[in-house]
Amino acid sequence: MIYDISMTVHPEMTVYKNKAEKKPIIKQVTFFAKEGNYESLLTMNLHSGTHIDYPLHMLENGNNSDTENLEVLIGEAKVFDLSHLQEKIEDSDIKNLDIKKNDFILFKTKNSFSEEFDYNFVYLAESAAKHLSELKIRGVGIDSLGIERAQADYPTHKILLGNNIIILEGLRLKDINEDKYQLYCLPLKIAKVEASPVRAILIK
Repeated sequence: MIYDISMTVHPEMTVYKNKAEKKPIIKQVTFFAKEGNYESLLTMNLHSGTHIDYPLHMLENGNNSDTENLEVLIGEAKVFDLSHLQEKIEDSDIKNLDIKKNDFILFKTKNSFSEEFDYNFVYLAESAAKHLSELKIRGVGIDSLGIERAQADYPTHKILLGNNIIILEGLRLKDINEDKYQLYCLPLKIAKVEASPVRAILIK
């Protein structure tokens, strides 16, 4: 079974804090009547929709897309259902989960059950980021358009990215059960950027 856990890109898609400048613009630039074919132009923030963050996003002189390693983004992933949490994921919520070195972890939360942007989305707290970094996982994904909020100076991002842990944001996990899957997460091959849209799928 193949599960597509990516957001659909379209002009009215949900974006972070509903900011108009983050909405994709898709414009037809060639028409059949004029050229005999269709072509479209896409203007899109790299942090809109399902995407990964590279260290450069939060760390000055951090690694960018040129250092990407697809072996990190393809392989077994573990989905954990934390949809009972109402505000944030702390270390106490995950310390007893089956998380080991080199795991890629996906957190399913109540975020998955709404298509609207929730300013109080469930996020990964600094304590949980520290715990995951100590376990030396290879990546972590969440079903919100940001992995943190309400934390000064972005400690969750900085802890994870500072330990070369890939962050995958904007997942759609409503129909995904807690289990192990094969993750295929392929970013666009864009040079020297701090983030990239991805098509992410799980295979069971």
